[in-house]
Order: sequence, then C-alpha cells, then structure tokens
Amino acid sequence: MSILKRFTDIMSSNINAMLDKCEDPVKMVDQLMRNLNKDLNEVKVETASVMAEESRAKRELNECQVEVNKMLDYAKRAVAAGNDDDARRFLEKKVTLSEKLTLLQTKYDTARSNSDKMKSMYNKISSQIEELNERRAVIKAKMATAKIQEKVNSIGNSVNKSTASMDSFARMEEKANRMLDEANAMAELNAKPVDDIDDLMGKYNTNNSSVEDELAALKGNNDAVEDMLNKLKSE
Repeated sequence: MSILKRFTDIMSSNINAMLDKCEDPVKMVDQLMRNLNKDLNEVKVETASVMAEESRAKRELNECQVEVNKMLDYAKRAVAAGNDDDARRFLEKKVTLSEKLTLLQTKYDTARSNSDKMKSMYNKISSQIEELNERRAVIKAKMATAKIQEKVNSIGNSVNKSTASMDSFARMEEKANRMLDEANAMAELNAKPVDDIDDLMGKYNTNNSSVEDELAALKGNNDAVEDMLNKLKSE
C-alpha cells in the first residue's frame, strides 16, 4: 500500500507552492502529471488485484455455503431413512464446514472492504487527475499570456529607448545649432576693427574731404566769373 501513501502525499501537497519554486511551470506541471498518471496506473493494478481477491473470497464462500447446505440435506435424508449414525456424520461434517464458512465470511468481508476502499480511492484519484488536467490547461494558457505580455513589454522598452534616442538626437541638434550661432557671432565680432579710434578718424577725414571739395567748387566758380568779366571788358 506504499504507492497509495505516496500518491496521497503528492495529492495533498501544495501544488501551487511547487510550481512557484520551478523555473518553468509548464514543464513542471507536465512532469507532475506524468508522475501522477504513472502512480495511478500502479494504483489501478493494485485495485484490480484486490478486486480479484474479493471475487475469489466470494467464490470460496459460496462454494462452502453450498457444501453446508448439502450436508444438511443429506442429514435430513439419513434421518428420514432411519439412519441416525449417517445423519450424525453428515451433521458433524456440516459443523466443520460451518466453522470454515465463518472464516470465509470474515475473509470475504475484509476483501470486499479493501476492494471498496481501493475502488473509491482509484475513482477519487482519477477525478483529481482530471481536475489537474483542467488546471494544467489553465496554467499553460496563463503562461502563454505571460510570454505574450513579456514580448509586449520588451517592445514597449524598445519604443521607450527609441524615444530616448530621438530626444538625445534633438538635444544634439539643438546643441549643434547653438554652436553654429556662437561661431557665426564670433566671426562677426572678429570682422570689426579692434581700435575704435580708427572709426573716429575716418569720420573726420570724410568731413574734411567734403569741405575741401566744396571749397574747390567755390574757387572754380569764382574763376569762371572773373573770366566772364574780363571778356566783357575787352569788348
């Protein structure tokens, strides 16, 4: 009966706790179901053996009961024939067979009880395994969903990384624009004269040149007027 004890221990254990400890619940469940079905087959064999013992005990009991009835019947015939000695011998045999019948009845009762227990346990185990098969299907479905969710999460992480990369790209682009603006500003500053005194000198040089030009123009006009007056006088 050790197989029954082992099977009972397995069935009464916290299967969920076992699954939590394993790396792959699906593989663990499949292996657990293989072990349970193997044990169930052994229980089935032992149950069949106990049921066979019940059948043998029942057959022996029935056969003995037939012999007891037969001895009683012959004893009655002997009495009817007036042969008390023969009747006594038949009754003595009947007593012996009745004692045997009592033992066979006890044997049969025990065999029947064991057979009922084994059949009940076998049916219970079969029902539990069927229930576990349904739970295994649920576990597999959950694992499949979990793997899909992991893929979705992985893709989401990739998207987040891409977004971060785009943000970094935008920052680098902004930095490049800022550096270009600074370089252009520096170039513009480098193109201006270093000493402001040159600008001031240029200012006055321009004004002096204008005055000189205007003065030359006036002198030219005076010369033209004198030439015209001289020409009139000569006439």
